[in-house]
Amino acid sequence: MAEPHAAAPSAARDRLRAIGLMLLALVFFSCLDTTAKVLTASHIPVAQLSWMRFVVQFVLLLVFVPALGVMKVSNLFATRKLGQQLVRSTLMAATTVFNFLALQTLRLDQTVTIVFLAPLVVALLAGPLLGEWVGWRRLAAILVGFAGILIAVRPGFGNIPPGVIYSFLGMLAYALFMLQTRHLARFDPPLVTLFYSMFVGTTLGLPLAVTQWVWPADLLSWFMMLSLGILGGIGHYLFILAYGLAPASAVAPFLYAQFITMAGLGYLVFGDVPDLWTLVGAAIISAAGIYLVHRERVTRGLE
Repeated sequence: MAEPHAAAPSAARDRLRAIGLMLLALVFFSCLDTTAKVLTASHIPVAQLSWMRFVVQFVLLLVFVPALGVMKVSNLFATRKLGQQLVRSTLMAATTVFNFLALQTLRLDQTVTIVFLAPLVVALLAGPLLGEWVGWRRLAAILVGFAGILIAVRPGFGNIPPGVIYSFLGMLAYALFMLQTRHLARFDPPLVTLFYSMFVGTTLGLPLAVTQWVWPADLLSWFMMLSLGILGGIGHYLFILAYGLAPASAVAPFLYAQFITMAGLGYLVFGDVPDLWTLVGAAIISAAGIYLVHRERVTRGLE
């Protein structure tokens, strides 16, 4: 009879661990973007940085997966949905390239605010693409979120900065990437999906990286380039662990804490301070996203 009571504290501890892992993953992702922004300011081409981000993580995956006895390398190719894996992986590569292009001119807090729209776009597109239609409450939250981005970006007629356009394209690619990830989860193991992401990113980016290659000026620049894949790899591993310990409804709201890490690093490294409009817009988008998670939890509880 004591087992149900023992399970509750265990579940609570798992949730706390999951939240901690999620917050730590966001720190790594924020460091990744900060490093990319520093390197673009050093005139390292975006194609080169994007390729390094994928190839380093690809090598780490090939080394550690068999070394840890998780899966044979040959099994990483085994997918039931090859075409969809290639589409998803291309979307991930596009997300990285557009994000790095946006970081050339936008502040870190600006890019992460635009990325916060992705879960709202996922909820909006899940109906026509996956048959997961939202109710009027979640639709209202999505509209509020889009209003928030208009406040944060304040686009003028015919005067939208290229960085904002790149960031929006990256956000849209990221939203489609998440939808494809959700669909593929029914067919392939996570490691297979991760493998194809790194494999396609490495393969597609190689020609552009070679033709635009600029040799880093010093060892620090080399280290920073290599760290792109390391930061991304550790961040995604922690991300997967977090979602393995607790349900998405318990972890997802903490994604919006990345604004704090991005704004903090933006101030420490570049001296950037978020303006009032960005803060208000980010708050509105975050509130809309958290409400979406809450409504999904309520809906699932009623089913």
